Amino acid sequence: MLSLLLSAALAVQGMALLQLNVPEQPVVALHASDVILNCSFSHANPFNLSDVSVFWQLTDTQRNVHRYSAGHDQLVDQAERFANRTRLFPNQLGLGNASLLLSRVVVADEGSYTCFVRVQDFGSAALLLQVAAPYSKPAVTLEPESNLRPGDEVALTCVAYGGYPEGDVIWQDASGHNLTENITTSVVANEEGLFTMTSVLTVVLEPNSTYSCRLINPLLGEEGYAFVTITGQNIAFPPVALWVTIGLAVCLLVLLIALAAVCRRKIKESCEEARREAEEAKELEEEESKTGARAGWGGRT
Repeated sequence: MLSLLLSAALAVQGMALLQLNVPEQPVVALHASDVILNCSFSHANPFNLSDVSVFWQLTDTQRNVHRYSAGHDQLVDQAERFANRTRLFPNQLGLGNASLLLSRVVVADEGSYTCFVRVQDFGSAALLLQVAAPYSKPAVTLEPESNLRPGDEVALTCVAYGGYPEGDVIWQDASGHNLTENITTSVVANEEGLFTMTSVLTVVLEPNSTYSCRLINPLLGEEGYAFVTITGQNIAFPPVALWVTIGLAVCLLVLLIALAAVCRRKIKESCEEARREAEEAKELEEEESKTGARAGWGGRT
């Protein structure tokens, strides 16, 4: 009802009779901290503080955030979620300060706020409140973590939590090449509205490769950084069974080579022995032939 009356009064008075000043740029508040929504006014004529009325409301829903008039806070119709969280600066109203202190800011407080001031005339102005929360340091993990070999497909997961708003995730390799087009990113909010961001990059494994994940909070300008390096030591050797097979094959090859050498030596020795026996038999045959010939010549005499 009060907001309707104010709107009607503003329409009647033209809304430009009292000049109000609020920040043109969005006001950024850290989650769980306090923030001052600045609103100031100036009036050409002297006035009494009892003549000052200040009313803060949510611009979109017109819900009552804080109301002050007749020298006192008037909080009967204040929205419940703002209870015990708002305060003006009454001792500065005479200086034209109608700013609002909002305590323990939460994500749900984000939005547009309108400041109404009446000092004989009405004036209003709206400002935008944005909420920010820093993310935790990102952490990068590998999946799978073991039995890795060059050419395997590996999922690199980068996780950061507790931040707001949604951050920008950038993946790069050791050469600084942007790999962001190969990622899948998901955002999950907790009960406070803060985000956990999970980004997955799929790559074909190469030894001695480095991959980095950067997460940037667009409101705070903060950047979290994490990286993982996959070296030759990170790539597992072949399974034990394969090593056993290789070992047996090597042993068998050595045995075959040794056996071939032994056989070659034996064959060589056998050939030499056969050659000697043949030579001895030939010599014996020649000796017998000579002996027989001498016996024949002796008989004729």
